[in-house]
Amino acid sequence: MRQSIAGTEARRLLGGGPVVLVTTAWRGNSNVMPAAYVTPVSFEPPLIGLAVHPTRHTYDMIRHSEEFALNLPSRELLHHCQYLGSVTGREVDKLDLTKLPTFRARHVDAPLLEGCVGYIECGVHDAMTMGDHTLFVGKVLAAQVEQGAFEGTWRLDDPDLKPLHYLGLNYYAQFGERLEARVPKPEEDASEEAGSERREAETEAERREREEEERDRRRREGESGT
Repeated sequence: MRQSIAGTEARRLLGGGPVVLVTTAWRGNSNVMPAAYVTPVSFEPPLIGLAVHPTRHTYDMIRHSEEFALNLPSRELLHHCQYLGSVTGREVDKLDLTKLPTFRARHVDAPLLEGCVGYIECGVHDAMTMGDHTLFVGKVLAAQVEQGAFEGTWRLDDPDLKPLHYLGLNYYAQFGERLEARVPKPEEDASEEAGSERREAETEAERREREEEERDRRRREGESGT
């Protein structure tokens, strides 16, 4: 049994990506905003897409500064993530209000937030209108992770070094464990195929044996009837 959901809810079926706190700076002012619409868009050069609604203060900050930073928080900032999305930087200084400690980025003016497990600094490479959002395409200028959190992928063996993942509304999650997939080797494929052929051959042999038994039975019945 399946049920239909509104098209506007379809985005939550794709939920589960890491929470991103976008930090920006312009003319001495800094801001931070949680964002759900973030995705890689190119491998070489490394480009990341960030969709921001034009009514957001972050939109103006990025448009003027032409740069931004992505901070991937751990569970330490769970409640901050929700709160930072409920107030606007046009009315309050979020970083001052929350007293979140920060440190200097390597290539952008936007501050980086303590309590995160990963950081990506971007310069705006392109911007385009996509529906009711603007997609800022950022070129990666620098990226860093907390030691022990990442090894080719997120390691996930320390709860304090796992990224938060946004599910929608005010729900978040942390992944349980890292699973490694293994592609079958050619000999395993051949072995499986040979096994399948053997099973088919055995089935064919059984069919022939049944047919032979049926012919013998009919012959015996015919002989006993004469």
